[in-house]
Amino acid sequence: PALGARRAAAADPFLPLSAREAAASEEGRQRTLTTLLEKVEGCRDLLPESPGKYLVYNGDLVEYDADHMAQIQRVHAFLMNDCLLVATALPNRRGAYRYDALYPLDGLAVVNVKDNPPMKDMFKLLMFPESRIFQAENAKIKKEWLEVLEETKRSRALSEKRRLEQEALPRPAPLPPESTNPFEEEEEEEEEEEEHSSEEEVVDLSLEWIQELPEDLDVCIAQRDFEGAVDLLDKLNEYLGDKPVSQPVKELRAKVDERVRQLTDVLVFELSPDRSLRGGPRATRRAVSQLIRLGQSTKACELFLKNRAAAVHTAIRQLRIEGATLLYIHKLCHVFFTSLLETAREFETDFAGNNGCYSAFVVWARSSMRMFVDAFSKQVFDSKESLSTAAECVKVAKEHCKQLSEIGLDLTFVIHALLVKDIKGALQSYKDIIIEATKHRNSEEMWRRMNLMTPEALGKLREEMRSCGVGNFDQYTGDDCWVNLSYTVVAFTKQTMAFLEEALKLYFPELHMVLLESLVEIILVAVQHVDYSLRCEQDPEKKAFIRQNASFLYETVLPVVEKRFEEGVGKPAKQLQDLRNASRLMRINPESTTSVV
Repeated sequence: PALGARRAAAADPFLPLSAREAAASEEGRQRTLTTLLEKVEGCRDLLPESPGKYLVYNGDLVEYDADHMAQIQRVHAFLMNDCLLVATALPNRRGAYRYDALYPLDGLAVVNVKDNPPMKDMFKLLMFPESRIFQAENAKIKKEWLEVLEETKRSRALSEKRRLEQEALPRPAPLPPESTNPFEEEEEEEEEEEEHSSEEEVVDLSLEWIQELPEDLDVCIAQRDFEGAVDLLDKLNEYLGDKPVSQPVKELRAKVDERVRQLTDVLVFELSPDRSLRGGPRATRRAVSQLIRLGQSTKACELFLKNRAAAVHTAIRQLRIEGATLLYIHKLCHVFFTSLLETAREFETDFAGNNGCYSAFVVWARSSMRMFVDAFSKQVFDSKESLSTAAECVKVAKEHCKQLSEIGLDLTFVIHALLVKDIKGALQSYKDIIIEATKHRNSEEMWRRMNLMTPEALGKLREEMRSCGVGNFDQYTGDDCWVNLSYTVVAFTKQTMAFLEEALKLYFPELHMVLLESLVEIILVAVQHVDYSLRCEQDPEKKAFIRQNASFLYETVLPVVEKRFEEGVGKPAKQLQDLRNASRLMRINPESTTSVV
């Protein structure tokens, strides 16, 4: 039976080979490899024939999805002395295969997968940047695969070690131990011996951990043990130190550098926005810290900030716009500024020793603020919310922005600069509404006293005027529920003071002239109407009533506006003072029909 099995193997190279059959002659192995190249489509160019390459083992396997453990496809794997070829069966062509993947043994790690019925007889192959799970036909074949893979990898590493030792042979042999005695040798010979021993130390790469280093790095990378990989690199760098670089060391460095590139790539991928953004800034700490250890702090900084920008953008986009605008703005500010604060603190932790990265963070923070303001303005200003709602929303944003001062980051000026255009537009728009309303009331002006009918209504008006800052309103109230003022002037007072209060919530220095000019424009509409009416009215009683309204505007309302403006802004406004002083001209020549303002 054993003889029959060997003949079958010779007749068909794609039958599984046992360990004994793997020890066939060099010529037989070469013939087997040639047959393989003919049977697998698409691999001839990728797998050229070479004198040292031969087939070690092969067999059918079933591939499973690593995440969901669902069956993917049936494959045939071919293990050669230096690589593993995976091929898929061609439909309707028995014994024919199509090339799928080729993995050098240097970068391949094999991991046994414990049986967990119904999933059993499986093993995992790890190779950057992926891993694949295969199922053998039974436990015996799985065991053979694991053994032959490990044995072939060891043989490959051993032959590589021998090659390195062979290349190191031409080196001068070290002097005999007794020659190290400085009392028996000349000083010149002693120096020469030290040079030789130093050179011997440089090329001594036969230590087991150094021989296994490339493979250990592959396993660390495949298993996402980033810290372990960088620890191994640090150990090697410490071992080699400042020693002169010989040819074997160069070759080792070349192998290690390839792994460093692989490790860098996988760390970069870990920080890419394509990865899950859950877990907040701390989730990136592992990858960032290892990139910094690899001397890639600039790249780590760039990728960290790009990752956080994507996370902030996603968080803002996922916020549901529902209910009142102010409620949405509270949520938006909480999500954005909390994320910004967390990112800043994580940045300070990760890049504490890299002062050069801080400017990049400031640039990133400004860019993120622009993204926030876009979402903010779209909801608050584009939807034409009332000025009071807009003012409340801006106040909330400014209060959240102040939280960043806890970590020494003041972005208030940035949010001002980004919002100034929208706020300016909102102020001017609301100013136009007030002016139109005032003009409409002026057109219907009858110059009659107000009769509020009930004490409750009068009490409510008193409270409203008090909240506007008009403390001497009682002197304008008459008997019963009468008010010795025009409805137009009272409505103007309430609307103007409400505008000023909301505008002061929105105020910052860049808006000073916009607010001031808007106030002056609003006030002029009222005082010009009163002045004109005073000059044109012929009825003595009505004229006295108009003068009383003019006195209320100039001596009560305008001083209150000036005082409140100065309190809110921090300095007086000459334009408002000049407007109030214009009343002197009216008192000097009240009969003039020429405008005084």
